[in-house]
Amino acid sequence: MPLRTITDVMVILERGGRILLAERKDTGYADGLLNLPSGKVDSEEENVLQAAAREVLEEVGVTVPLAALRIVHVMQYRNPEGEVRTGWFLTATHWEGEPYNAEEEKCAGLSWHQPDRLPDNTVPYNALGISHWIKDEPFSVHGWNEDRNERDV
Repeated sequence: MPLRTITDVMVILERGGRILLAERKDTGYADGLLNLPSGKVDSEEENVLQAAAREVLEEVGVTVPLAALRIVHVMQYRNPEGEVRTGWFLTATHWEGEPYNAEEEKCAGLSWHQPDRLPDNTVPYNALGISHWIKDEPFSVHGWNEDRNERDV
């Protein structure tokens, strides 16, 4: 069977030493958990930078110029359901506008948190990426063999 990898983008918006997280609501997946503004690359015509900027605008209402996005971590991740995903974690050096809950039908609210003390209800995939970003580790693999150390570089 050919490999089908889902390409995810997760954007770390940092202000005053805190990062922005959104509480998932009525999505059917991880509802009640906190995650970064995020989503998937929607088509072959969209690259990860474009997808990241689009998702941030859709979810938290701010405009991030593509030149302001920096890739800080890439993760190959097999989720508990067995899907293989490639997660691109990006930071934004600046943005236009004030973040707000732009998707009230999918989000219960926004909150700012210290990245080294994430709430217990943070989506594990996001928490892993944030921890690698904090440690300045550009790449990791998670979800294939939990009995031994995964590759974190």
